[in-house]
Amino acid sequence: MKVASFEKIEGVYSVAPETAGSWRNAHGKAPFVRGSYEKMYQQKLWTIRQYAGFEGALETNAFFKRALSQGQTGLSVAFDLPTHLGFDSDHAQASADVGRTGVAIDSVEDMAVLFDGIDLGKVSVSMTMNGAVLPIMACFIVAAEEQGVSPDKLSGTIQNDILKEYIARNTYIHSPDFSMRVVSDVVAYCAEQMPCFNSMSISGYHFQEAGASPELELALTMANARAYLTHFRQQGIDLEFIAKRLSFFFGLGMSFYKEVAKLRAARLLWSELLDEFGIHSDSAKRLKMHCQTSGVSLTESSPLNNIVRTTVEAMAGVFGGTQSLHTNSYDEAISLPSDQASNVALDTQLILQHETGIGDVVDPWGGSYMMESATQSMIEYVRNLQINIEAEGGVLALVTSGQLADFIHQQALQAAIDEEALNKKIVGKNCYLSTLASSQNVRVIASDKTRVQQTKKLAQLKLKRDDGVVKHALQALQAAARTQQNLMPFTIAAIRVRATVGECIKALTDEQSRYKKSEHIEVVSFCTHLDIDIVERYQTLSNQLGRPLRFLIAKVGLDGHDRGAKVIVSLLRDLGIEVDYLPVFSSIDDIIQQDSMHLYDGIGLSILSGAHIPFIRQISQTVRDDCPIFAGGVIPISDKNVLEKIGVDAVFTARNSLNDIAAKLLTILINSLKINVSLSSQCSVRG
Repeated sequence: MKVASFEKIEGVYSVAPETAGSWRNAHGKAPFVRGSYEKMYQQKLWTIRQYAGFEGALETNAFFKRALSQGQTGLSVAFDLPTHLGFDSDHAQASADVGRTGVAIDSVEDMAVLFDGIDLGKVSVSMTMNGAVLPIMACFIVAAEEQGVSPDKLSGTIQNDILKEYIARNTYIHSPDFSMRVVSDVVAYCAEQMPCFNSMSISGYHFQEAGASPELELALTMANARAYLTHFRQQGIDLEFIAKRLSFFFGLGMSFYKEVAKLRAARLLWSELLDEFGIHSDSAKRLKMHCQTSGVSLTESSPLNNIVRTTVEAMAGVFGGTQSLHTNSYDEAISLPSDQASNVALDTQLILQHETGIGDVVDPWGGSYMMESATQSMIEYVRNLQINIEAEGGVLALVTSGQLADFIHQQALQAAIDEEALNKKIVGKNCYLSTLASSQNVRVIASDKTRVQQTKKLAQLKLKRDDGVVKHALQALQAAARTQQNLMPFTIAAIRVRATVGECIKALTDEQSRYKKSEHIEVVSFCTHLDIDIVERYQTLSNQLGRPLRFLIAKVGLDGHDRGAKVIVSLLRDLGIEVDYLPVFSSIDDIIQQDSMHLYDGIGLSILSGAHIPFIRQISQTVRDDCPIFAGGVIPISDKNVLEKIGVDAVFTARNSLNDIAAKLLTILINSLKINVSLSSQCSVRG
């Protein structure tokens, strides 16, 4: 099944679709195209909810308190990769990633520190957690109880959207079937015990970050929503009640008009979907959404341009009627945000709220010929793709087969081609390049220090607790996994007696082992957009070797973002290179073992978590001396220099074009293989 095309938004519009009349006066009423509430921002401005977390709970707690004092109105917790994947900070597989892309939470003790001095009865908390959702929700509930706040008083959102992990983000632990059981257990528990808490945020954001267009993002998000509702009904969960506590999370990219249309269409589609399931109350059909500006649209070169991009994307979210918003920081293409960049991101929303009057009008695009036509086109696109997905067996079948991930991969490849061919111009990156050097004031994450601190805290926790009681609680959790009992009460009981996050997940993986999904990577024609001299000399090099070149590309560590790695695999294969791909969660041992069998001509590592230095240092000490090593990811210039000193032959980041990458690799391969293939001036590296 191929992804359908979407009618472009361009030209002159002189008429609105007839269907727009059905929602012309429907602001605050079903189908809610013009807004979830009649007065929208006139009555209440959107919630400023900046996503944050780094190092340990103490450091993130201080950041939260500063943000709240500066005007932020809700909290959104970013967890580090070991926490997402259910590894305690002292686990060998967590060693390089502790505290890097979020806060390390190993137990309820950490969760208590995270919210120390923050009244959980008054501040709503959003938590981006899917794979390890059971122990993290349990830690939150127990920490609140020990603060004096009962579960029924807690407000906020847990993401709890596992389907999108298999499609795009990859922080899954269990098989899709068992994970869907976990999802429904959380939803059912929240329905009974936490009536003010949103038990799921059905997320499209990561689809767009992985390469999906706004319309594909919306279509897959709504397809997942249908799959969840179907599953919950099969589990006997009261849809009428829980639909009121389901929310959505969308990305905001640079396709301005499409993004506004997408959010307007989303409300109608949700209202329509609930009608199908026999749910007609406005409180359920009134879609709740959080939006976040795009990370993938940010450029490493000329980073201050990203302030403009973020502002435009934020405006699209406000024009589309989001109720909650995160604005990315201008330096996120380089590292985790610096304090200065975080302040600018927060102030961007405050300026929009208080200086522009942007919230004074309900759905200012209502009645626009263009916007009403774009909204209707978005609706029709989603409906048609939904029909195709159901005809192919539904979301769960296509998740297991990998087809939904392939949809996004296709669009990511096309986006890479468009950028290389200048069909898509990005100021300061592939056109209008600045001659001024941009400074990089990056936040340095003390991962090693955080890991030592977390390891000491874990040791102290285990000395203080009653191991017999903990063992009994974990055995009860594992036994419950073999039955149809709800797993949340068992997890809460284990966390309450000071079992760790990692121990709870191990109890479950001992019963339901960790899942590995299959990968499929398409080959497209990049070569027509590269310097012809480079393409020909790759072929010449292979001819002189008497065999194809052989490469290994690997995702190493716990980083699940694989868009860039897959694009590079497609590029190299189109150049005639045989490429093996080790997917997410590969270890250095996996790479060394693979190389010992195939003796690759080059090994490329993709690392976006900031853990590039420890991983590269480890592999440079163990791989063959005559094998070139390449690194790609979010890597500051200062770290690039360090990597080159410890044995990396080339470092590629977002500023490198595909032509740059192909040319640099060719030069290194020629030197490594000691074959004389002269390069013409056409083959010089740009940038």
